Amino acid sequence: MISLLITLLVTAVSLLIISKLPTGVEIDSFNKALISAIVFGVLNALLRPILAFISFPITFITFGLFALIINAVIFGLAAALVTGFRLRWGFWSALIGSFALGVINSIILNLLPL
Repeated sequence: MISLLITLLVTAVSLLIISKLPTGVEIDSFNKALISAIVFGVLNALLRPILAFISFPITFITFGLFALIINAVIFGLAAALVTGFRLRWGFWSALIGSFALGVINSIILNLLPL
């Protein structure tokens, strides 16, 4: 349970960091980033397995690169569902933001002693 809360907080902080970078991702406050992290986590838990199963042939043909598109779709859905979370350039912001979220989350989680 504690690791889930830590991951949630790390994702919220990562979203705030991404919103300060020139990625086209805009988040109003830490509260919106926390809500966005919750929505992103729920979408990853519920929707990602379905999308990964349906798109397996395309992912296989592209040597796994289509998984980036799936991440961008989930990132964009999270932005559409949370009111203080906007994507300035649409899909491109979602693609850049989801890639940056993965990198920043990995860095921060590897720095934490869990």
